[in-house]
Amino acid sequence: MPSFDVVSELDMQEIRNAVDQAQREVSTRFDFKDTNSTIELTSEAINLHSSTEDRLRAVLQVLEEKLVKRQVSLKALDHGKVEEASKGTARQEIKLVAGISSDKAKLVNSTIKGLNLKGVQSQTQGDQVRVTGKKRDDLQAVIAALKEADLGIPLQFNNFRD
Repeated sequence: MPSFDVVSELDMQEIRNAVDQAQREVSTRFDFKDTNSTIELTSEAINLHSSTEDRLRAVLQVLEEKLVKRQVSLKALDHGKVEEASKGTARQEIKLVAGISSDKAKLVNSTIKGLNLKGVQSQTQGDQVRVTGKKRDDLQAVIAALKEADLGIPLQFNNFRD
């Protein structure tokens, strides 16, 4: 019976490259001179730091441009609120969202059930959703419907098997 997995994964190498490019651009651009703007990547978040909230938004815009160029979905970013740091500077933490949470998995399952395709079943397996069906065309219709639906997370489709 044909099946595939719905997952939400991040390519950390692409994110690392985008952060490096953004940091390089921030350090060389004239409008960021003397703002002490930095972008740091940790294992599960990106930390932005700048002299003012306005410069922080500009740093965020540079980072998002680099992520889009490297085809990393901006849905994978969970923007924290802008906080005041020491000496009147501003900082922001942006969490990286990977995996499908149980709430999002329920939403994916209900979206698939809402299609009313005969013989198509979905079940949550950890941080992924396995979709099985009798016909390959039905599974391709599920993939198309999930791509159209805005679920708030980036989705990839793996392990398509006949």
